[in-house]
Amino acid sequence: MLLKSKELRQGYNPITQLEELEWNDPKNIQMNFGILRMALNDSYKLTEGLEKAILIMQGVVSLKWGDDNVVVKRESFFDDNPTVLLVPSTIQIEITCLNIESELCIVETKNDTQYPPKLFTADKCLTEKFGKGTLRETSTRDVRTIFDMNNMPESNLVLGEVINYPGKWSSYPPHGHNQPEIYYYRFLPSQGFGFSMDGMDNAHIIRDGDALLVLNGAVHSQTSAPGYAMYYIWAIRHLDEDPYGPDDPRKFIPEHTWVMDSENNSKIWPPEEKEY
Repeated sequence: MLLKSKELRQGYNPITQLEELEWNDPKNIQMNFGILRMALNDSYKLTEGLEKAILIMQGVVSLKWGDDNVVVKRESFFDDNPTVLLVPSTIQIEITCLNIESELCIVETKNDTQYPPKLFTADKCLTEKFGKGTLRETSTRDVRTIFDMNNMPESNLVLGEVINYPGKWSSYPPHGHNQPEIYYYRFLPSQGFGFSMDGMDNAHIIRDGDALLVLNGAVHSQTSAPGYAMYYIWAIRHLDEDPYGPDDPRKFIPEHTWVMDSENNSKIWPPEEKEY
């Protein structure tokens, strides 16, 4: 399900709201997901009730929770690794903007499990080059996994980012999984566009600020147009009886899995020219 972008105003801009539907409604993504835009000295508070992940996209902000207070800076979500604060449902957070403007992504969900708040710093973010060495690099991309079942099993969320290089694919080969997921897209330059699969027989044109809701195991994959780099945040909500991971739960479409083997590069048309 594609949610088209709306002009972001100063303050909190909700994109999904879990209370709009019954919890077990198949269209409920089971996450609050939104973008917070702030100007200098703006302050924003998140109250108790839901587990919260605060991802700094760009800017300089102060994050205060309990007796802790940290200042986080990020110049570019394309070039810099993210910093994320994750807190349980009983913790309040106050965010203060310390420069001309800042932008943050806020993800919330239900979780009764209590754990110490954790700050995932940019220097500890796992960044991997997916797809390298296969398909003549047409699906090579940077995948930043901030936290998942491996380093934060107490959370009901999985959170990360992808840098999709111009004209290339990500989330490839096409795959699905049972757990609901959100993709939130940005482009560089911002007038860029791409295409996103929503099932094997459906695709959307995606533009800056769009969001794709992946529901009910729908197959998904995406590509950016030549000349336009694509960034997206991906957030997954564990199902109560079916968490995402720790082993890879993705279900690849069988007829396309051959592309994952670098030895099959020779099968791609046209044959590569040999250098003599």
